[in-house]
Amino acid sequence: MDASGGVGTAQGGAGGGARDGGPIVGLTATEIATRVRAGELTAVEVVRAHLDHIEAVDARVGAFRVVRREAALAEAAAVDASLTRFALPLAGVPVAIKDNVQVAGETCTDGSPGRRSEPERKDHAVVTRLRKAGAVIVGITRAPELCLYAATDGPGTVTRNPWDTALSPAGSSGGSAAAVASGSVPVAHGNDGMGSLRLPAAACGLVTLKPGVGVVPGGIGANDWSGMAVNGALATTVADLAVAHAVLAGEQPAPPADPGRPLRIAVSTRSPVPGLGGDAPVRAAVDAVVAQLRAAGHTVVRRTPPITPAAAFGAVVRWMAGAEDDAEFLGIPRAELQARSRTHARMGRVVRRLGLVRPRTQERFRERMIGFFDDVDLLLTPVTTGPPLPARPWHERSFLANLTANARWAPWTAAWNLAGIPAAVLPAGTRPGGLPVPVQFVGPPGAEGLLLWIAGELEARQPWRRYAPVFDPTGPAAATTA
Repeated sequence: MDASGGVGTAQGGAGGGARDGGPIVGLTATEIATRVRAGELTAVEVVRAHLDHIEAVDARVGAFRVVRREAALAEAAAVDASLTRFALPLAGVPVAIKDNVQVAGETCTDGSPGRRSEPERKDHAVVTRLRKAGAVIVGITRAPELCLYAATDGPGTVTRNPWDTALSPAGSSGGSAAAVASGSVPVAHGNDGMGSLRLPAAACGLVTLKPGVGVVPGGIGANDWSGMAVNGALATTVADLAVAHAVLAGEQPAPPADPGRPLRIAVSTRSPVPGLGGDAPVRAAVDAVVAQLRAAGHTVVRRTPPITPAAAFGAVVRWMAGAEDDAEFLGIPRAELQARSRTHARMGRVVRRLGLVRPRTQERFRERMIGFFDDVDLLLTPVTTGPPLPARPWHERSFLANLTANARWAPWTAAWNLAGIPAAVLPAGTRPGGLPVPVQFVGPPGAEGLLLWIAGELEARQPWRRYAPVFDPTGPAAATTA
């Protein structure tokens, strides 16, 4: 099936129009903010255009659990009336929030129908920072139950990939990725405990950054999956991602600093899971990036990080424990969890009882990974072994079926959550049918800026297409081909 799912295009006039006659939907976050600050657009115009676009396309994608039409338009009007509008880095920018952090006035389910709660009384810290920067929260995006899985679905809904609606946008920030890739918002919030930002970015042709631990406020579930989960953003351009990351990190937005020298970059395609490897398009994308890096004057060396079985086990047991921890924290009766999640939580209870979540395992692995970067600046790896998982009701399948599918598709992400160091994903090639193929860069603590810089350098040398053709709100002729 192609990206249309057999239902035609997403144009239909839903993109709205700026006062100069051009479309509003499809502008980058930085373009929107610049024009709202200058008075060339109002935040209300911008938000209304994006809400109309969501109404036109989301039935085919299923990115949103909640669309906040009235509340978002009221928030946009407040931005227009603000005396500080001229200094807001995200002035009038429509943003979506993943359904596992608090948004005042909305319920937070963590993807679980078993979570029954009153509307939240206050925003999570990352939502507060987005609002203070002028962003407008247009909706809450879907996530798999307890954000545990690499596909996004639940009872009565399957979230789909705008590049091919037969495929999943991945998970657990799949709803946020589908919202950005369909043009519904230029930037969306997500978080990453085992790859939950990077896998959706990989599946949907987006760029993202998993910050290092402590860079962005956490508070995701009971204990951030024993310190592995961090908040971040998804975008279609590095400039948008850099602004969003700065806002989330409480920093002043600025272009990523040029290191002023060629970088020394390690590359490894060896999978941390024995017997798995990238398919031909994955290998070709890594090779193409290596060629671009060398053409830019960087040194690339072959070197594989020492990811041991003990480290892999350390990440998995934290993932197991996270299911039980979060179900308990959120007050979800275990009997009301999906069958796969009940098994997951049951295993988490065993993990906790046996004392298998050991801080020293995490500390040793972090030390070892930091040491890996003693004589290289960054590491380049694949992200996934092949195309995204099929879009189907994975919640109806067993825990083992989900575990196996996730592990076979995405072996390159979890280690960096255990180590607590930053990693970025960006599009680097295409499959024969046009589906994006990603790569991942990893860096030592504090390398967020360097990761954004290298992503921006590669984007400038080989721009990627921002949207799938069918969902491209700017029109096929305006899209940049990869």
